[in-house]
Amino acid sequence: MAAGDHFVEARELSSRVLAERIRADGIDILVDLKGYTLDARPAVFAHRPAPVQVAYLGFPGTSGASCIDYIVGDAHVTPLDHAPLFTEKIAQLPLCYQCNDGTRRLPVAPSRASQGLPDDALVLCAFNQPYKISPEVFDVWCRLLHRLPSAVLWLLAWTPQAPPALRREAEARGIDPSRLVFADTVGQEQHLDRVACADIFLDTWPCNGHTTASDMLWAAVPVVTYSGRTFASRVAGSLLKALDMPELVCDSVEAYEALIYALGTDCARRSELQRRVVAARMTSPLFSSARLAPQLEDLFQRMWARALVGLPPDHLPAA
Repeated sequence: MAAGDHFVEARELSSRVLAERIRADGIDILVDLKGYTLDARPAVFAHRPAPVQVAYLGFPGTSGASCIDYIVGDAHVTPLDHAPLFTEKIAQLPLCYQCNDGTRRLPVAPSRASQGLPDDALVLCAFNQPYKISPEVFDVWCRLLHRLPSAVLWLLAWTPQAPPALRREAEARGIDPSRLVFADTVGQEQHLDRVACADIFLDTWPCNGHTTASDMLWAAVPVVTYSGRTFASRVAGSLLKALDMPELVCDSVEAYEALIYALGTDCARRSELQRRVVAARMTSPLFSSARLAPQLEDLFQRMWARALVGLPPDHLPAA
């Protein structure tokens, strides 16, 4: 609120009234930060209150709506050869589409014992929401637990139903349910501190960790991901490429499982990856909003330049 020249509280305005206010205020580029998520206002965009309308950040996929002209992504989450999958024109940022705050306090790991974790275990962390844990994903994780007998799987107790259900599914796959350790939800700073206790973050598919994955990297936890064919399944890969760690981005489930196993049996390699993440936090564009802001502004300028001369929206490759 403090950063803007103007701030209008629009929560109580109907979609039509809000659209009329946007049009009256002369907004040139209207950005949808929510898509089809909680408290979204897609009907506002259907009224076409601005000459250029853009989807960014909040929803990892196409709107399917003719009233959204562009979707902001990058070369990994929205490669141009995926254009037929989007109703919008693709507008690419140069490296990673996701903005992150690099001015946050650096996490400080508490003791593992304070988190209910064994000191001598390999801690495989999977803190994505449980609806992202498909049977296929859980099959892979349980196979890894069979192959890595010193490992525990550290999960979030997002809902009261999740722990008993996942323990039951683990037991059905021959895994001692006690090897699943559940963490309660806590505040952001405490959460970032505790995840630093993990050795490896196991990503999900077809919906990756998005904010969860970038939080793990901020806590210096290496992330292993499988990039699929959709925006939602490619976000963690974009984050890792921005950190110059493309070797942690897998192109198949088999490669994902093999890489996690290899890392789980190689303490020196894990330590080197963690060292690289620690160094990259301070130097990578991923955690520099000051570097991303002018890139985003340039993309908006390119959109507006087309509109000014009457050209329709078109794909805007990374400059």
